[in-house]
Amino acid sequence: MNKIIEAKQSVVEEITGKLNDSASTIIVDYRGLNVAEITELRKQLREAGIDFKVYKNTLVRRAVSAKGLEGLEEVLTGPNAIAFSNEDVVAPAKILNDFAKAHEALEIKAGIIEGSVSSVEEVKALATLPSREGLLSMLCSVLQAPVRNLALATKAVADQKAEQEA
Repeated sequence: MNKIIEAKQSVVEEITGKLNDSASTIIVDYRGLNVAEITELRKQLREAGIDFKVYKNTLVRRAVSAKGLEGLEEVLTGPNAIAFSNEDVVAPAKILNDFAKAHEALEIKAGIIEGSVSSVEEVKALATLPSREGLLSMLCSVLQAPVRNLALATKAVADQKAEQEA
């Protein structure tokens, strides 16, 4: 009996550690997906560096209460899977939201984004944001525009002076 309790405590510690380390955590209901669909989802998540696990709800509840996250108790019913992302905040929401659009059986239940509990609407709003690379490229193009315009204006003035001299 003592070994069983120790095993459960180690799983709770593992979940708590993953919650502490993750930038984004998404809880989904995978009921209704077949093995091929779950395998495809796991492959997409693994390629993005996201850990996707199924834990017992009672153990997840203990880890969530140890972390001090309120409001997740009502979503921790039924079969749940949890996606943990340590680096990218947007990636798990984007992948799971796109997969849920293609497979109606997958239901996003809640999320923990940068340490705070998020609703389904907030997770879906996060999924519509561009990726980090996309945001950085947008920022670079905005920063480049004034320099590019200055270069074009300088070139136009130089061309005009060359025409006047000729």
